Amino acid sequence: MASQYEEEMRKRAERARLVGLFRYGVVQDALDPALSAKQRGVLVREIAALTHVGLDGEPVQVARGTLDRWIRSWRVGGFEALVPNAMRVAARTPAEVLELAAGLKRENPGRTAVQVARVLRAHSGWAPSERTLQRHFVRLGLDQLGQDRPKEVFGRFEASRPNELWVGDALHGPLVAGRKTILFAFLDDHSRAVMAARFGFVEKPLLYRSW
Repeated sequence: MASQYEEEMRKRAERARLVGLFRYGVVQDALDPALSAKQRGVLVREIAALTHVGLDGEPVQVARGTLDRWIRSWRVGGFEALVPNAMRVAARTPAEVLELAAGLKRENPGRTAVQVARVLRAHSGWAPSERTLQRHFVRLGLDQLGQDRPKEVFGRFEASRPNELWVGDALHGPLVAGRKTILFAFLDDHSRAVMAARFGFVEKPLLYRSW
């Protein structure tokens, strides 16, 4: 059986490979040897202005200097030169985000990784993947928290008639033209009918625009 260290190194090597693939995917168009220096410069500036989807699904922008460095690395050593040393692959999620996630789990042990991610997205507009959060909870032993407590049974609330109560929420959607989209929707609590729904780029439409 592999030791904990060996397993960690395997995960780091796998992550490093994915980083290399991400870097290649970002600069691949600029690697065309048929491009002139001027054409490549224009293309690299365009790439630097784009927002890319990172390994954990978060929006990422890459600076012009970093793109140039990746291109030079490719020329020298090909794809392997884009793969970082596995020993240098650090945790991808900021420590303060993981700390907040752990606090949310301790506050309510019944919260799942999906629910914690939803709270984090509402708080800061971004959250690690549910898998990342689940692994973090396992490392801290929080996945077992509260399992010895009897589960409370809650009755499901529902409005007694249509249009008595509408509920609304915002859900972060896919990137469109490099911008994050947000789906706003209102549902009738009794019938679950969608009363209104609209995509936007910022959450202000929910506050300032009429439906």
